[in-house]
Amino acid sequence: MSTAQQPATEPLLTTLSHGGGCGCKIAPGVLSDILKGMPAMPMPRELMVGIETADDAAVYRLNDEQALVATTDFFMPIVDDPYDFGRIAATNALSDVYAMGGRPIMALALVGMPINVLSVATIGRILEGGASVCRDAGIPVAGGHTIDSVEAIYGLVAMGLVHPEQVRRNADARPGDLLVLGKPLGVGILSAALKKGMLDDAGYARMIATTTKLNTPGPDLAALPGVHAITDVTGFGLAGHVLELARGAGCDLHIDWAQVPLLDGVRALAVAGCVTGASGRNWGGYGNEVLLPEGFAAEDRALLTDPQTSGGLLVTCEPSSLEAVCAVFDRHGFSAPAVIGEVGGKRDAPRLSVRQR
Repeated sequence: MSTAQQPATEPLLTTLSHGGGCGCKIAPGVLSDILKGMPAMPMPRELMVGIETADDAAVYRLNDEQALVATTDFFMPIVDDPYDFGRIAATNALSDVYAMGGRPIMALALVGMPINVLSVATIGRILEGGASVCRDAGIPVAGGHTIDSVEAIYGLVAMGLVHPEQVRRNADARPGDLLVLGKPLGVGILSAALKKGMLDDAGYARMIATTTKLNTPGPDLAALPGVHAITDVTGFGLAGHVLELARGAGCDLHIDWAQVPLLDGVRALAVAGCVTGASGRNWGGYGNEVLLPEGFAAEDRALLTDPQTSGGLLVTCEPSSLEAVCAVFDRHGFSAPAVIGEVGGKRDAPRLSVRQR
């Protein structure tokens, strides 16, 4: 872009997006209706994981020792700082590789920018932020694609490798498994507070710290024989992703709400009205599958359905493997993994039940 084409004034990134981060996701009910119309397609036997259980990534067996993990994720700005936006988007995209038990090997950038609104410098900072995360993950950004877009969009195509026997799907939880969450909830609440001008510097720092922390425990967790299923918590909220585990396994799942970790300050912000529209859309899409205790507060329901951008890994494991699971999280710098519930019995129409003790 020449100097003459540079925008005279540059808006804040979040003013360019109708929904930030994973809160941009199409509502789960609408997405289900869209996918129902997809024509059936023959799948090669080498495709170990496809679209059947709404898993985090596709997995294709290359040989007896290697399978390719492939995924993509992109969204509109969740913060105004371009470098932070790039970091968050890249961390979120790589999370799906880790959630399958894979180790990333390379990424491609997906870039849609309003080039007559944002400067070259701002767009460059977004890409620099994403590249910095890929460097931290030990992989190159090996290419990508760019378009001129009305809203700013950034993300990655991410690829990784995993041993075929260590692929961890979201459909393999077993009755009696414990449910372990690697990061606290509340990113959507913090993003709503940021848009309302109600997020202080400490809250912003907490938001950036959690959304840019790579879910590197994934491969080591997948190597534990007592770990049966792994996913990550993103745009459909904790309840939505627990329900995916339940449907895949054909089992009820139970959450002890008092044990679910929250980012500091988010409950008070939820009480103050800092709730995303995506939270309500999430509840509208799957609320009929969730059993809440009597008197469950509106702010707690908002947190249960709060869309997480670059959220934590959600692991099901045998009780005897819990110590090893916690040791893996600790080794990767995750100091407070939380046991938030367990997998119940088999059921034709599995549900999520929330207990409040």
